[in-house]
Amino acid sequence: MSQEMDQDMLATEAAPDEQEALRADLYRLLARLIREPVDDELLAWLARLELEDDVEENRDPVAAALARLSHAAGGATPSELERAHFRHLVGVVQGEITPYASWYRNGELMDQALVALREDLRRLGFMRSECSHDPEDHLAALFEIMAMLIEDHAAETAAFFMSHLAPWAERCLDDLARVDTAFYARTGELGQAFIARERSQLAAEAERSPVRIIEP
Repeated sequence: MSQEMDQDMLATEAAPDEQEALRADLYRLLARLIREPVDDELLAWLARLELEDDVEENRDPVAAALARLSHAAGGATPSELERAHFRHLVGVVQGEITPYASWYRNGELMDQALVALREDLRRLGFMRSECSHDPEDHLAALFEIMAMLIEDHAAETAAFFMSHLAPWAERCLDDLARVDTAFYARTGELGQAFIARERSQLAAEAERSPVRIIEP
């Protein structure tokens, strides 16, 4: 993840290549925050982000959400967030939130949405890491895939997003935004704002795309 994410980079007048790099960075940041607890370095970096918060209502929703996350990072510690991450997103059996496409789309883990996703991942040439214990339809894994598609397979991003993230990701992030830990609630809000923007930009592009994506 780039260490240069600031308010200027979030501006809509950024150069096209810069905008694409920022999109990939935001997907990777969200993936990192959802997949595992923050460490000291990441938490300190988030708290140091120089984002004005006095004109929030006049700013891009993604920048405003990132500013709120930065503020929450400044009042948190890694130890408390480790416990909160386990409670909200992992759990003994499962956490308060179950961030898997199959759960949100089919009501069960390892269900139809995962089967369809695996078909598309094979077509795209993605292989599951041997060290990964999570099914591929974990929200963090899908965010990481989107970052890689933006960088290396741009023509595939719209169809992949609309098939595998658009039907459920905002609902999952809305649930995260309701948890009682400010840092993770702000993470959910950032995800909501970013994915809403992605949906608005990618929906029309997906309709024009000749790429075939398998629907679960």
